[in-house]
Amino acid sequence: MVNKSIPLIKYGAVATNLHLYNTFTKNLSVVSPPRAVMERTQEIYVSDHQNIEANLTGLEEMNTTMEIESSSAPQSKNYKKWLRISIYVFFVLACQALSTILGRLYYENGGKSTRMGTLVQLIGFPVLFLFRFFSRNKNLKSTDTNIRQFSSFTTLGSVYLVTGLLVSANSYMSSVGLIYLPVSTFSLILASQLAFTAFFSYFLNSQKFTPFIVNSLFLLTISSALLVVNTESQNTAKVSRVKYVIGIICTIGASAGIGLLLSLVQLILRKVLKKNTFSTVTDLVAYQSFVASCVVLIGLFASGEWKTLTSEMENYKLGKAPYIMTLTSIAISWQVYTIGVVGLIFESSSVFSNSITAVGLPIVPVVAVIVFHDKMNSPKIFSIILAIWGFISFVYQHYLDEKKLKTSHTSPVGGPLLPVEEGHTNIQSV
Repeated sequence: MVNKSIPLIKYGAVATNLHLYNTFTKNLSVVSPPRAVMERTQEIYVSDHQNIEANLTGLEEMNTTMEIESSSAPQSKNYKKWLRISIYVFFVLACQALSTILGRLYYENGGKSTRMGTLVQLIGFPVLFLFRFFSRNKNLKSTDTNIRQFSSFTTLGSVYLVTGLLVSANSYMSSVGLIYLPVSTFSLILASQLAFTAFFSYFLNSQKFTPFIVNSLFLLTISSALLVVNTESQNTAKVSRVKYVIGIICTIGASAGIGLLLSLVQLILRKVLKKNTFSTVTDLVAYQSFVASCVVLIGLFASGEWKTLTSEMENYKLGKAPYIMTLTSIAISWQVYTIGVVGLIFESSSVFSNSITAVGLPIVPVVAVIVFHDKMNSPKIFSIILAIWGFISFVYQHYLDEKKLKTSHTSPVGGPLLPVEEGHTNIQSV
């Protein structure tokens, strides 16, 4: 009995399995046919491919937009920089001539105090602190504390005192020269400061004497020598020959002092303060002017000249109000000129600033002939030509130096500028 039942059980199991298989295949064919699955898969693939292409296209457009924006940003920044440079150049050229002409106007109309003429060149130094405050970068933290760490109070005080004394001496000698000499003669002799700058820089800053520098020194020396030996000037009748010679000596001394000051400041920034920042240069100029103003004020009261200022104002040919306006204008123009010089140093370099100053020097004799009707004889004309030639030689040499410096510190593949060696860095923003 047991043996008969076993085949029946096996047959029933097989039948049951066949029934389940048929049911499964039937349901599978109804729910998900193989062809429908493939078509659906293909649709999904195509849709994903299109989405990927759209995303890639969007990324390319975004990159293109970013490249355009990044390329336009430096151009806008360069435009603003050159606009500032143009403004500073105008300050230097215009105020250099204006301050000299106004200084002579003060003496021409009854001004006699050389110490007052010196003081107005310096007393406007608080304007520099305002300029420093409004020009500093608000996005950067001031590094004045870092400067103080490297430069002690004694060191800074000594630097300000020495340079301030030198500034006061230069300003006083230029005032004496301006009161005794015609403006055109005074400005052309004062142009020899470029030769003295190169001379002192040779010893203090290892300045190399290239053919263009030697040519500039020679031309400027000859230009000044022609004016020294030429005493035929319409203003020599107003002053004695002794005073005329004193004026020449003082002007040459002021020119030499300016050259020494510029070379000394360059040495101080590189070796003593060791930080060529905008705030450092502005502080140096402002504090040395403060020290020089104090020295001149002491001399003004010690000499007793302050007692004659009231009568000088009352007897001024143009009146009391023009007297005050003239002195105020001189003070403002000198400080605007200083702002232009410091601004050019900050935006470009000290070489460029000195070059613009050199270019502006021949403007003064031309303006003096128009305003004061200075006598323009043949030696003076020849002196102007030699001076302009010397200026061009000087500026061209420094243009070559700047070009060589930029080339040597730029990567060959057009990459960013490499670090510049000490003593040749431009002024950084602080």
